[in-house]
Amino acid sequence: MRYFRLLVLGNGISAYGSYLNMVALNVFVYDATDSALAAGLFMAVRLATSVVSGWVSGRLVSVYDRKRLMVGADLCQAVALLTLLIAPDATRVGLLYVLAVVTGGCSTLSQVALRSSIPEIVGAEHRVRANGLLVTGRSLAMIAGFASSGVVVAQLGYSAAFALDAASFLVSATVLFLLPVRTRAVKEAAGGGSAETSGAARWTARMLLATAPLLMAMIAIRAVDGLGSSSHNVALPIYSSGLDPDHPATFISQFWATWAIGNIVVQQVIGRVTKKTGRTPGERAFALGACVMSAGFIVVFSGLPTVPAVIAALVAGAADGFTEIVYVSRLQAAPDEQRGRLFGLSASAENTGFGLGMLVSGALLETFSPLQVVASFHGLAIVLCGALLLLLLRRGRTGDQGLEETVSQDKPTVTEGRS
Repeated sequence: MRYFRLLVLGNGISAYGSYLNMVALNVFVYDATDSALAAGLFMAVRLATSVVSGWVSGRLVSVYDRKRLMVGADLCQAVALLTLLIAPDATRVGLLYVLAVVTGGCSTLSQVALRSSIPEIVGAEHRVRANGLLVTGRSLAMIAGFASSGVVVAQLGYSAAFALDAASFLVSATVLFLLPVRTRAVKEAAGGGSAETSGAARWTARMLLATAPLLMAMIAIRAVDGLGSSSHNVALPIYSSGLDPDHPATFISQFWATWAIGNIVVQQVIGRVTKKTGRTPGERAFALGACVMSAGFIVVFSGLPTVPAVIAALVAGAADGFTEIVYVSRLQAAPDEQRGRLFGLSASAENTGFGLGMLVSGALLETFSPLQVVASFHGLAIVLCGALLLLLLRRGRTGDQGLEETVSQDKPTVTEGRS
């Protein structure tokens, strides 16, 4: 963990650039084209690239040096933004869609490479704590990025926003390049052979389909969680405008600030508990956390007064952070040579769910209320989590066996936790 906090700082700066980038670019596309269709197409290209990149990234991080891939991904995004910055106005619109491909692909590659590397960087026994720090860093970056994007664009202009975005990726790449961290298992660093790596990758697919149905169920739930996340993201501005038409941003700010606090608090709690017990929450904890998270988001849109709604957002944020940490840590229990494929598949599933949810929820909100849409999407996640819990109970899990797994530093393995 000696260098990991610096890595978290660099990743947080990169995440800040990504969130600032997300807002500034979407607004810029609309201003430059005066077309909602063009803005929607930009988002669609970026999401589609993220989905495809999940499959490709899984292969890349299984074969190539992950640190170099992360540095390269940050540099590519910085170069793409700087190119847009210095390009003539007449060519900027066309470059925007190239930028959508670059940012969508590189951000997914960087995420898959980093998540796959955590057990090798900090040790398998520290991975839950490390994941918690990353969740906290990204939560703070999201709040800072969304909060500052309007000010940066309004006061300094798009050029300053693009320059700041590029600088954030350059800083992240520099931090990663300078840190003396190992991102791959020692046996692979010494040379394991391409045939062995290819065979392990093929076995990963068979493992998922045949021997690890619980992991497949968890990945499926994460995809449905993506649907739910898109629904409350799309519905939030509409719901907030209904609460206070004169100040629609007020409830949005309260919601995201409280959500972030919940994320940070749960990181502290789960880090301390894991350090004390030496055990990592497993599939049952994941399913319970996802249920609480979805229920919390539904309550937020139920028309309660501000204080209870904010408390519900706090609970949803804490459960969201807890579920994220448990899920990522669970996939990181896989052997190093299989981990990249797992996270690549997971990234594709999550991005597919989020992208599909953006389209469907936007259409449904033309007819139905925010509560109805959010309850439908998050309700589906609750149903799937309930099915997973029933499956775990039927497998005869008792006591702590279904809630925890013992982490071995020398030989991390994927276990189904069967009795």
